[in-house]
Amino acid sequence: MKKSFTFSIIALVLVLFSCGEKKTSSQASSTEPFIESGAIWLDTDGNQINAHGGGIMYHEGTYYWYGEYKGDSTYWNPKVPNWECYRTEAGGVSCYSSTDLTNWKFEGVVLKPDLENEDSELHPSNVLERPKVIYNDQTKKFVLWLHVDSHNYGKAAAGVAVCDTPNGNFEYLGSMRPNEAMSRDMTLFKDDDGKAYHVYSSEENRTLYISLLTDDYLKPTGTFTRNFVDKSREAPAVFKKDGKYYILSSGCTAWDPNQAEYAVADSMLGEWTVMGDPCSGKDAHITFYGQSTHVLPIAGKDGAYMAMFDKWNKTDLIDSRYIWLPIEFKADNKIDIAWQDKWQVSQVF
Repeated sequence: MKKSFTFSIIALVLVLFSCGEKKTSSQASSTEPFIESGAIWLDTDGNQINAHGGGIMYHEGTYYWYGEYKGDSTYWNPKVPNWECYRTEAGGVSCYSSTDLTNWKFEGVVLKPDLENEDSELHPSNVLERPKVIYNDQTKKFVLWLHVDSHNYGKAAAGVAVCDTPNGNFEYLGSMRPNEAMSRDMTLFKDDDGKAYHVYSSEENRTLYISLLTDDYLKPTGTFTRNFVDKSREAPAVFKKDGKYYILSSGCTAWDPNQAEYAVADSMLGEWTVMGDPCSGKDAHITFYGQSTHVLPIAGKDGAYMAMFDKWNKTDLIDSRYIWLPIEFKADNKIDIAWQDKWQVSQVF
């Protein structure tokens, strides 16, 4: 009888402990921050995040988000009559860090504007857009590429900078027209074998180039392909899953949103098959009022990817918002990016 009573007490304690554990788990889920696309996002200091047209690099347990650090005054440039050239003073490249994709610490402006020299490519009167950073395992350098342009978008070049740390002051090395061709909207992609590629809109944004970089990631090798010729694709974002390569991009309608499109290939320099619009749900036909900028593989989560878009506010560019959504993979290399008002990273991935 005593032995049976002891076992009953132990069983009761285990049940209560189990219930307590479930409650704690539920509470942890309820207190996890949501990703709310299109909302105002604040950093850990309570300031609005200023990292537009950017991308995220994962390194040693931390995500680093690099973006355009825009000035607080938007104006229209009348010297560019053929499109609505709204812009702000170029404030360099910002960096934020996070371990959970929701709480972001401002690390500072890691590529600073040159406020003194009006002839500098980094002067605020010029254009600095679409910064992306990848790590070179051989040189142990963090390499940043970005679209560098004159105030009237006539330069159409790519700039390069390097740093020994992900959140330090990047040293600007200068710009070029890679493969002797225009370079505007762009991204970087580092493959599993360590090779890196520069993907950019060229030929007045009519054609998308994919260019293999040198082993130090600082220059083009001269090996490149011209893709989607005369299809006017920009804002490229590249990722790889199960041996297949994907490019997500937008059409060219200036600051106004348009329909997204993606394509699939067996290699970066291979033939690309256009698959159509990956978006679904509210306002999918205009990419939820956004434009693609990056696709992030979620660290430690096999098959988990997040699509990143900018929701541009052309008359107040510093107040442009961010849209982040999970990607669902289907049969036959098809993907679906469905609208969600808000979602939690742990619940989706």
